[in-house]
Amino acid sequence: MALSDEQLREAVSACQAAGGNKQAAADALGMAASTLKDRLVIAGRRGFLPPAVPTMPGFEVTRLQTGPRGTTIEQRPERGEVFEVPEGHRIKGISAYVDADGRLKGGQWVKTQEDAGQREAAMRAALDGFKDDLPRAAPTAAPKHTIEHLLNQYTIADHHLGALAWGEETGAGDYDLRIGEQLIMDWFAAAVAQAPPAKRAIFAQLGDFLHYDSFKSVTPEHGHLLDSDSRYPKMVRAAIRIVRAVIGMLLEKHEQVDVIMCDANHDPAGGVWLREMLAAFYEGEPRLRVDTNPGTYSVIEHGDVSLFYHHGHRRGVKNVDSILVGKFREVYGRTRLSYAHTAHKHSDELKTTDLMKVEQHETLAAPDAYGSNWMSGRSAKVITYHREFGECGRNTITAAMVSGRAA
Repeated sequence: MALSDEQLREAVSACQAAGGNKQAAADALGMAASTLKDRLVIAGRRGFLPPAVPTMPGFEVTRLQTGPRGTTIEQRPERGEVFEVPEGHRIKGISAYVDADGRLKGGQWVKTQEDAGQREAAMRAALDGFKDDLPRAAPTAAPKHTIEHLLNQYTIADHHLGALAWGEETGAGDYDLRIGEQLIMDWFAAAVAQAPPAKRAIFAQLGDFLHYDSFKSVTPEHGHLLDSDSRYPKMVRAAIRIVRAVIGMLLEKHEQVDVIMCDANHDPAGGVWLREMLAAFYEGEPRLRVDTNPGTYSVIEHGDVSLFYHHGHRRGVKNVDSILVGKFREVYGRTRLSYAHTAHKHSDELKTTDLMKVEQHETLAAPDAYGSNWMSGRSAKVITYHREFGECGRNTITAAMVSGRAA
């Protein structure tokens, strides 16, 4: 807050009364000596220090020099108030107007952006505030027959709900909020019907489930403009409808269901509220476990098999294995076979390392204008794991195969 003329004149008067002793003047005013000194500097700029000189509106005294020919006064346009970073933002960069030699020629501009960490903390606090009042889902009846040693992983990558694609432009099909919702429901209807009756299932949502993360259709970290179809609240409602319907299908088919919602670059905050909402809503369902781990890496243990999950925006196929082992040493040490699953690049890749098999998955979604610069298929997979022998089967189902299955 800017200091008033009255406050500055008070500091000057106190200093004069103390004979120029700044510490004594500060004690008399009940403030720190450094505070008094700062006020005297500002008082000088406004022309309040002896000899008192009037300042022109919008100007401040920058130099006052007394010599044989009198007093020379230099005034320049006054500086603004001390810049304070807005709450919830961080400094992103500084722009400066310079000449050809790199010297400052004009002003400087401080650029800020919303602090993702504070935004996520605020989102988490809000969720904690209303979770207690959220209606809970009633437990559903377990299936009568499942195969004890099997686990089905339903793998969804980069669905980008809310993205917009024009097939005539991309050559890979239209895509919008309605198409994205219908497509994933059709896929799960087909996938659940075709999968073996494993006792356990994982809804492995590998991240970027939502195309963007706020009322602005931009990427949160870098602010890249995105081709978006709809309003954010409509996208949120569609996401909740989808995950509730999918979980319902899986609970009817499998005795135990785990839900993984990976942290990702397009929807980091969305991933938070989605995980926490699901965990609260299904609190009374003993056959469902939602992984609310707020970190970037996740793991599930199934007998002698460890299954690792990461979106792929921090580590890729070539180097994700080492950090997974480092973060989950105990799980990795207890298991004999390990598999890691990533996404992010919208294409399939499989690599066998010294530590585990690492697989990158393509997406069901149609590419937008930017994504159409790279070629990839459109599919998702159900991968079946035996608790002792590891992967024992998979079913790759393309987008073209499932149209209308959930009707």
